[in-house]
Amino acid sequence: MVDLKYLKEHPEEVRENIRTRYMNVDIDDILSLYEDRNALLRKIEESRQRRNENAKRMKAKLEAEERSALIEEGKQLKEHIASLEEEMKSIDVRLWDEAKRIPNAAHPEAPVGKEDKDNLEIRREGSPTQFDFTPRDHIQIGESLDLLDFETAAKVTGPKFYYLKNQAVLLEMALVRYALDTLRARGFTLTITPDIAKEEVVEGIGFNPRGAESNIYNLEGTGTCLVGTAEITLGGYHSNSILKKEQLPIKMAGVSHCFRREAGAAGQYSKGLYRVHQFTKVEMFVYAHPDSSEELHKELLAIEEEIFRGLDIPYRVVDTCTGDLGAPAYRKYDLEAWMPGRGEKGDWGEVTSTSNCTDYQARRLGVRFKEEGKSRFVHMLNGTAIAVSRAIIAILENKQQADGSVAIPKNLVPYTGFDTISGDY
Repeated sequence: MVDLKYLKEHPEEVRENIRTRYMNVDIDDILSLYEDRNALLRKIEESRQRRNENAKRMKAKLEAEERSALIEEGKQLKEHIASLEEEMKSIDVRLWDEAKRIPNAAHPEAPVGKEDKDNLEIRREGSPTQFDFTPRDHIQIGESLDLLDFETAAKVTGPKFYYLKNQAVLLEMALVRYALDTLRARGFTLTITPDIAKEEVVEGIGFNPRGAESNIYNLEGTGTCLVGTAEITLGGYHSNSILKKEQLPIKMAGVSHCFRREAGAAGQYSKGLYRVHQFTKVEMFVYAHPDSSEELHKELLAIEEEIFRGLDIPYRVVDTCTGDLGAPAYRKYDLEAWMPGRGEKGDWGEVTSTSNCTDYQARRLGVRFKEEGKSRFVHMLNGTAIAVSRAIIAILENKQQADGSVAIPKNLVPYTGFDTISGDY
């Protein structure tokens, strides 16, 4: 959520940011509601002041008639204030419902564009994997080695669910432990978070918990949702708190299941494990001093690169364009791994992202810190350490062998206990 005082003082800048993000928000309506709210607040304060003066006069020695008049005036003021406060509640609801649709400002260097094709490639690590045989996609590999079962999952649960089996189970656990060990060495506090969060926390992070376009599973009648990422539960950890400056940065890592409706998602690039309704993820989250958030953002990106470099998976880094940032992000970088089974000739597919959300989420969740006697909003950052399902795609497709087996990246062997997936485990 943007600072409404800033909006009032810089409406054209906010309009331009909304335009470059290809979003539609009525700024004039929000400003009008803001003025109405401020005018109503002044009326309430004036009425309260009159009520206080009335109460002071009541303490003096008064004639019965004068006391009776003051009592009647006090009753009228009480009713008037209550009426104004109800009106204020109504305006507040309308104002915040509209204001929360305003996206965060975008970094001035973020590429301007509408969708992922407009993202800017920054660099590459490794080259697309070459084979001296015809490579298969992860679905074919997974079924031939008895690692994946989509058909039974569709029967039991529905489409876009899956069973991991045999060595794939150990591969998932290995990836989680590999990521956690990497983060522990970097000073992150490790957590396993709840898979459910209150709607107000989900909304505070920037997700829409309800409606046809929501990507979140709402648990009807409970006021809660299944989380789409541990960013939600880690971001809610310090909600409505005032932190000490000395605590910053607070670095947390969370393991959770992630549940996503993927409403409207379709196409050949969504097949198999790439876009599913449930997966395991290790998420990074940082509460930062505003002066250090950009450097910490680079650190999160460096950790993501360290993890995938350690898996010996070719990847590229892209700077996400304004239209693909999502409302909370100021700047976002994606790691896209080479996936030989993607499309006809292979292609890049997103495996991690990291965002600096500046104070956008902190304002909505009420996360502040004290500095020189003043209260300021922290900056909040997030990043994917491992989204297990997509990491498994990258490993199966890049490490497949001519004999049908899959070589395990050497950094994972101590965790899996085997160096090859051969199907006869």
